[in-house]
Amino acid sequence: MDRKCILAKNNRIVVKAGTRTLTDENLRLDEKRIGNLVRQTMALKKEGHEVIIVSSGAIAAGISQLGLKHRPKDINTLQACAAVGQSALMKKYDDLFAKSGQKTGQVLLTRDDFADRARFLNLRNTFNALLKMGVVPIINENDSVAVAEIKFGDNDTLAAQTAVSLEADLLIMLSSTDGLHTQDPTRTKKATPIRTVQDIKEVEKLAEGKSRHGGVGGIKSKLEAAKITMKAGIPLVFVDGNAVNVILKAASGEEVGTLFVPAKEHSDRDVWMRFSGRPKGKVSVDEGAKKALLSGGKSLLPSGVTGVEGSFKKGDLVSVADERGCDFARGIINLGRKDADKIKGAQTKDIKALLGETSKKEVIHHDNIILL
Repeated sequence: MDRKCILAKNNRIVVKAGTRTLTDENLRLDEKRIGNLVRQTMALKKEGHEVIIVSSGAIAAGISQLGLKHRPKDINTLQACAAVGQSALMKKYDDLFAKSGQKTGQVLLTRDDFADRARFLNLRNTFNALLKMGVVPIINENDSVAVAEIKFGDNDTLAAQTAVSLEADLLIMLSSTDGLHTQDPTRTKKATPIRTVQDIKEVEKLAEGKSRHGGVGGIKSKLEAAKITMKAGIPLVFVDGNAVNVILKAASGEEVGTLFVPAKEHSDRDVWMRFSGRPKGKVSVDEGAKKALLSGGKSLLPSGVTGVEGSFKKGDLVSVADERGCDFARGIINLGRKDADKIKGAQTKDIKALLGETSKKEVIHHDNIILL
């Protein structure tokens, strides 16, 4: 498989820098390593690329600055570390980019910024404006305020969501290892690199738990990120962030790290419904309705609805579940919660009598449904 062909269109590039690519062995910000990222970013810009950086390292930097010997476990102390470390991290970026006359813009995000469709589109417009002005956006999760319900949990997922939101052409993920291997390369010399992945299921067994080096990521989180980008039609290259000129090599299609080959591109709205939007409610359906939806091209009619949950209004994203409670689809609903309750199980001919002449006969139109 020709990498150069797959990566030929890569005008807009998201680069995700993990904690270990930005800090030394004591988790202190490493100016040389950050400078290496800055230098390669500037080289990409000179070649005509747009570059967005998703940066880890804020919590690790805060831990170091506050003189803590171990990573805290409670959320409040971690958030305090993030607040202290984020300032130090951005100052380092600003100082190093300024040497090349480059402006940067800090953007702190939570899941809510992607979950709401209007905010999702506004976020894209903001980034487009920054890039048009030649600014390098630097993104991190807003750890100082995010609680469990709205946290990504790791910047690998944030990077994937960012790539999808900004319609990026390529995501380069910098880590402390040279992509995927058949076994853990730190434990055995028999480990061989995996250069290309086309089916994520074939490598899921390689997933490990937490990172051993101060981050919350690991192979598992990178594979979850790859699932998102592959289905969204965006190639992802997972590389050793400390290798010489690895960002430039990855962008040019050289055989470095592991390339996750994207599937066919989906529409913008389908991508949002599948990966970014958070359902406001749930519609349960019977087996007949499930079969009809899974067959493709069919709308969800009131007669197949068996239950409604949540607080939603017309035009909101909802999940669709089967009789066992398993979600198998998502869609934009044509009714608010109150009206959906009124017509569940009703025949199409009775809808006008229940809701009025202008009511639509579909609970969710087939154009607004995506299967999971």
